[in-house]
Amino acid sequence: MLDTQTPGENGLQSFRISGRRVYTRQFDQLYYKRLDELKPLVLDQAKRRWDSTKVKLTPKVLNVEGPSLTYIVGTIFIDSDAKPSTLDEVERTHWIADPLVTGGKYRDSSETVHLEDESGRIRLVGKELAKATVASGIVAAVLGAETPTGEFDVAEMCFAGMPPHDQSLTPKQTEDRYVAFVSGFNATIEQPVTLEMQLLAEYIVGNLGTSDTQKACAQIVQVVVAGGLMELPAPPLGHTEDPKVNDRHAAANLVAQIDEYLADIAASVPLAVMPGKGDPADVSIPQQPINRHMFFQCRQYSGFASTTNPAWLSVDGVEILGTAGQNIDDLKHYTTNGESACLLAAESLRWRHIAPTAPDTLWCYPFTERDPFILEHSPHVYFIGNQQAADAAWAAAESAGGGSEAADCTGTRVLTVPVFKDSHQIVLLNLRNMECTTVCIGRK
Repeated sequence: MLDTQTPGENGLQSFRISGRRVYTRQFDQLYYKRLDELKPLVLDQAKRRWDSTKVKLTPKVLNVEGPSLTYIVGTIFIDSDAKPSTLDEVERTHWIADPLVTGGKYRDSSETVHLEDESGRIRLVGKELAKATVASGIVAAVLGAETPTGEFDVAEMCFAGMPPHDQSLTPKQTEDRYVAFVSGFNATIEQPVTLEMQLLAEYIVGNLGTSDTQKACAQIVQVVVAGGLMELPAPPLGHTEDPKVNDRHAAANLVAQIDEYLADIAASVPLAVMPGKGDPADVSIPQQPINRHMFFQCRQYSGFASTTNPAWLSVDGVEILGTAGQNIDDLKHYTTNGESACLLAAESLRWRHIAPTAPDTLWCYPFTERDPFILEHSPHVYFIGNQQAADAAWAAAESAGGGSEAADCTGTRVLTVPVFKDSHQIVLLNLRNMECTTVCIGRK
């Protein structure tokens, strides 16, 4: 029996913001909550790894003294001239800042890397730091020693590690059943539904291909659209009396056509739609669901769900976590070793935080009571939408000795979903064995 839940049900972590949204709060509480919750987990990993070597913890970063080997715990902060400035962006765009417009790398020769806790901060240096995959906002334990100039020479780093799976959710599938992931339709007013999109709908509902292809399509039990539904025209800047500039009928018509297109899919198979960059939803994460009134036809079907971004889903006991890609796209700006999107997604599971760069360079809601991006348990599947190419990997828990071991003997299947408008590809995940297949839709 197919069991699909919306986020927050049956114990699933929720990214919904309840009640009135208040954007006037400061973000310091979010950082305090993150450090407060992750520090004990990081300390546990550090003690298991380093206490056997008789290296001891220095409780506060400002208490580090002398060249003796020690380890400290705090939040990484990277500062450089290459990082975007929100104030500069606001001034440049006449007080209307776009958090999604960013440049290239955020790291260059001007950068400084610090580790912060409640007492203050200390600068991190060393060759091992250059090799590590890190970004602002990660809570980490750092092994090393103070240099004569008062900096901390990094010898090794460790993180909170992947949490265990939720034992109340166990995969039940013994037959081949598939979840189809697609992202980045990026429909426009000029071309709302392309030929490839039409072919995709025909493929999913089983009206395309040979009898074997149609039989395989009948095994698709869930479709997930991971953001990038449409490219709406930018609203007019400031106040204008020109009725042509203020006319939004074309945009409304685009929304209606996308609704009609998705309804053809929702009529045959359960469909979950996640907002993404450019979609009619919040620009800050977690993006709240696209208003159901924009899906007049889709909402007639019980299997349709408009979800948050990020979102949790459970399909037949398989717990799935996914984003539309903004969190990984922002992490790419911090990479120095050519890490792929799939690798960054796997690393974020080991950091136990899927959006560490929020709110520094990734806009997010100013939470004060919790940090919803901290992982309480590992998903069976973690997908990232709107990437350059399809990819898949296994993320395994890190052992105390620094090696890898499967989390609960299974780990997490990490997969990236390409932009459909460019690739004409979707990703099929087999719920029985977690194998991924890429299907190309369109003309050869």
